[in-house]
Amino acid sequence: MTAHLALIRRHPIKSVGGEGLDEATLKPGHRMPGDREWAILTEAGERHALASQTDGQPDRWLPKSCFLRGVISADLQAVVGGWRDGMLHLSHPRAGTVTLDPETQGAQLIDWLRPLWPTDAPAPTRLVRGAAIWTDQKQAVLSILSLSSLAQIEARCTQSFGTHRWRGNLWVDGWAPFAERDLIGRTIRIGMAELRVTDHIGRCDATSANPDTGTRDIDMVQTLDRLYGHTDFGIFAEVVTGGPVRLQDQVHA
Repeated sequence: MTAHLALIRRHPIKSVGGEGLDEATLKPGHRMPGDREWAILTEAGERHALASQTDGQPDRWLPKSCFLRGVISADLQAVVGGWRDGMLHLSHPRAGTVTLDPETQGAQLIDWLRPLWPTDAPAPTRLVRGAAIWTDQKQAVLSILSLSSLAQIEARCTQSFGTHRWRGNLWVDGWAPFAERDLIGRTIRIGMAELRVTDHIGRCDATSANPDTGTRDIDMVQTLDRLYGHTDFGIFAEVVTGGPVRLQDQVHA
């Protein structure tokens, strides 16, 4: 089977929701456009943000510990949704739905999310955009995952996990299971774009949450270690040559 691009995903707000795309235009040295463009600071993260902000917004990348994250609240993993008609439309199986403009209605989002966040964790304070895209990695990379590798994990666990819990950007179909692990340092081509694979993606406990229910249904980190002797799933890549990528584009490795 010829490998091809099966899914394109972005997550407008870090750890909150996500949407599928038919195409995206990648730029050299940049992350996935519109991915993790927004994030929700916590009381603990405000100290870092206040030390590095311009006009009330952070002006540099901040570590993931500053923000609401699925590793702290499994419930966040069940939020779905993205942009439609210039507004963000989000839903959750227990919290219901919310529609908002992140530019002006960040407080509304925080009120909606508050019941999904543990009361003993630093409370959410504000929605920020800032100068950086709020991926966990300081480097400008995007994530590439394999449907064949996912299928193998699911078969060995006799359990369906789906794609959403991994919060990846590009999903490839047609590679042999875990063939992506041999691509570190190599350049791959998807459509018109070229990407250099930089590293494996080490997974955290956020992937233990079922994105349909917002509850933990497995210890994913322990499972990966037991099955494969490591806790990685997927690869990071940096865009070397920009261009559009579209669903069904061939992937040349």
